[in-house]
Parts: sequence; C-alpha cells; structure tokens
Amino acid sequence: MASIRDLKKDINFVLGDIIEAVYQWEAATDNSNSEEGSSIIDKSIQAFDELMGKVHQQGIEDKKTHFKSIRSELEEKATTLIGDLNKLS
Repeated sequence: MASIRDLKKDINFVLGDIIEAVYQWEAATDNSNSEEGSSIIDKSIQAFDELMGKVHQQGIEDKKTHFKSIRSELEEKATTLIGDLNKLS
C-alpha cells in the first residue's frame, strides 16, 4: 500500500490541477472570476478539506480499507469536478 504521505500528495495535486485548469479556462475565455469557475473551485476546496479530514481521522481499526476508500472517493470527486470543467468549454 502506498504511504499516507503519497495519498496526501495525490489529493493535493489532483484537486490543485483542477483549480489550475479553471484558472486557465478563465484566462483563455476572458471569463475572469466567473460564477461557474468559482463554483468548481469552491467544490474542489471543499473536497480537499473533507478528504484531508478523513486522512487525519484517529481511531481507525482497519487502516488499509479506510485509506483505499479515501483514494476511491478522491477519484469519484475528481471525475465529477472534471466533468463540470468540461461542460464549461
């Protein structure tokens, strides 16, 4: 199993890349500070906070299953956010 540090990095990089893609879309289309982009950014930050909260949760008996569920939740949330980003184009 990958380390907890790698999981934290994955959460940070994936959601950070989505936020960066929103900024690039806004710059390319002259829609700076758009409501749609801000919504995606807010959802990304909320997902980050939720996932990091779960990573730092104490008292977990089956850590392997817990961290696998966090990784799969990251994939689901990222897929949803990317779908929302693709709708902007």
